[in-house]
Amino acid sequence: MEQKKWPLQIGGRELIIETGLLAGQANGAVTVRYGDTVVLATAVMSPGASKISGYFPLMVDYEERYYAAGKIKGSRFIKREGRPSDEAVLTCRLVDRTIRPLFNHRMRNDVQVIITVLSIDGENDPKTAAIIAASAALHISDIPWNGPIGAVKVGKVNEELILNPVNGEIKEGDLDLTVAGTKDKINMIEAGAKEIPEEKILKAFEFGQTAAKKIADLIEQIKSEVGREKAKPVLLEGTPEFEEKIKEMLKSKNLEEALYDKDKSVIEKKVEEIKGKINSYIDENYKDEAEKLKEVAEAVLEEVSDEIVHKNILEKEQRPDGRKLDEIRSIECKVGILPRTHGTGLFTRGETQALTVTTLGSPGDKQIIDTMEMDIKKRYIHHYNFPPFSVGEVRPMRGPGRRDIGHGALAEKALVPVLPSKDDFPYTILLVSEILSSNGSSSMASVCGSTLSLMDAGVPIKRPVSGIAMGIITDKKRGVSDKQQALKDEKQNLRYAVLTDIQGLEDHYGDMDFKAAGTEKGITALQMDVKVDGVTIEMLKAVLEQSHKNRLEILEKMAAVISVPNKQMSQYAPRIIFMKIDPEKIRNVIGTGGKVINEIIDETGVQIDIEDDGSVFITSPDEASAKKAQEWIKNLTHEVKAGEIFNGRVTRIMNFGAFAEILPGQEGLIHISKLADRRVEKVEDIVKVGDIVPVKVMEIDDQGRINLSLKDAAEVMK
Repeated sequence: MEQKKWPLQIGGRELIIETGLLAGQANGAVTVRYGDTVVLATAVMSPGASKISGYFPLMVDYEERYYAAGKIKGSRFIKREGRPSDEAVLTCRLVDRTIRPLFNHRMRNDVQVIITVLSIDGENDPKTAAIIAASAALHISDIPWNGPIGAVKVGKVNEELILNPVNGEIKEGDLDLTVAGTKDKINMIEAGAKEIPEEKILKAFEFGQTAAKKIADLIEQIKSEVGREKAKPVLLEGTPEFEEKIKEMLKSKNLEEALYDKDKSVIEKKVEEIKGKINSYIDENYKDEAEKLKEVAEAVLEEVSDEIVHKNILEKEQRPDGRKLDEIRSIECKVGILPRTHGTGLFTRGETQALTVTTLGSPGDKQIIDTMEMDIKKRYIHHYNFPPFSVGEVRPMRGPGRRDIGHGALAEKALVPVLPSKDDFPYTILLVSEILSSNGSSSMASVCGSTLSLMDAGVPIKRPVSGIAMGIITDKKRGVSDKQQALKDEKQNLRYAVLTDIQGLEDHYGDMDFKAAGTEKGITALQMDVKVDGVTIEMLKAVLEQSHKNRLEILEKMAAVISVPNKQMSQYAPRIIFMKIDPEKIRNVIGTGGKVINEIIDETGVQIDIEDDGSVFITSPDEASAKKAQEWIKNLTHEVKAGEIFNGRVTRIMNFGAFAEILPGQEGLIHISKLADRRVEKVEDIVKVGDIVPVKVMEIDDQGRINLSLKDAAEVMK
């Protein structure tokens, strides 16, 4: 392919999409350059059907390369870049959530999109470039895909929206929003915010969509110039007669009735019974192709179920569990349920239950992350665990998957804006959310449980945070009765209904999963995926308005159990004493080869963290040990002044006087003339080595030598 470039001015900088130079054997390959950040995206499709069954086999991989930043991996022994970092996993999810809805869900060709970061400038985020590159690679390829999409970041500094802010602006600003979408709809949102009201978030959506459209238009132009004709995909399908027969059976087996029950397990049992009868029918009548047709029947069941849920919500406002469209499931909150942990919060909403445990540690317990872009020190860490029993399944426990990492990061993002500063609360904070039961919105349940847990632990958060998962049901084809309250987007000629607190079935068959977390003042985190081609600004406005009301309802439920952080921390939580010393005196505390600081730690059992600015954090299980270490450090760093009185320990005897240690490592001379108020013939007549005697600092000469007086100290103490 001929090498070609397409530039676009976006956010005050040039975005360049290039084809024809790299990865010529991929079905589609592009590089995207923004500033000096460059990513390569390749898209490849297998010619035949995948061996994976049950779903469209799309794989998205994001490959970080340390050479992109001119770095060598930090490990002393392993220099090859191995498993993806959490940041890479989150970027994979970002790209996957954007491109997946635009594939035919019945496709069974393996499709793999690989994004490789080739160069990074430390200012321009490779994540948005990754989404754009994936979109362009797919769109110009022969892989069937209903794109293109564009993607941008939106920041907010001093009430001004900034398009594609550089990393410094993101850190200083109030908003870090990624928006992706087609020419007229948004299909992916990811945001962290510092309590921004919904109406301002909506303006940021509009701002981002306008710019994303320009990128989508450019990719459409690129396709018209170099795009390949789309190949015919391998689709999971049976004959029209077979699929119609399955639809008739589903109707006769009362699939609609099976889908409507408050108990998730009852729904699952009834649906499994229907599947069993259909599979028996296939085994009896289609022995030679039974396995394939069972999968076809499963796809038909999914589509019919989807139609039933859509129809009943849009025409009758009938949800599977009987709730109203804006009704939250029953909520129960508890705190302090575990005896030895530093803080616990148990949040139950319907059949979803999250237990979050807070553990407080020393500043030295912070997590150090070596990334391609920068080294990060985290004093707040959030882990999310989703064990198989939470959904009544049996499967191997092999560590956190992409979903677990993504949900943990979302909950972490939601709580960051309300955490106290390090100066106010120097602890390292680890939250672990255990999902004990799940039927929708477990990530938002972990946000609520985490707020309860933090307040139970006595962490002085600014305000409580709650979260809610919203859904949307859309339909272009079917009319809606005037008797019900379904909304209509006139521009798109699209009927839709907004659902509050979606459960698993509504998430599965619905058209959008919109997670919103925040305080009474505003949004702190957002995440949106869709199963359709996207949603409009008008629809998002309705979702934001409803989610705001629902968040406040949940906050009221939480406040009834605990409304402000406990004033006292758990007796089992460590105590931290903060002190400031002269940075020049740090070496006195450390000692040669760490000898002094290790002696303090061994003697008192504390943990000591010292920063370059002279900040000292002493962490101890008990206050007495911490104070002992504090006094020790004070003595080591104390700057002796004339007139001060100390109890000195005699260390050496000389003909002309005695040396006494008044502070660790600091000695002074008691001249023989200053030993007593009379003439002293022999020093040993007054003091001996090891004696503890009161001494007064008389002067510190220009060489830093300390002159002491036992005689003057005795007079002062009379």
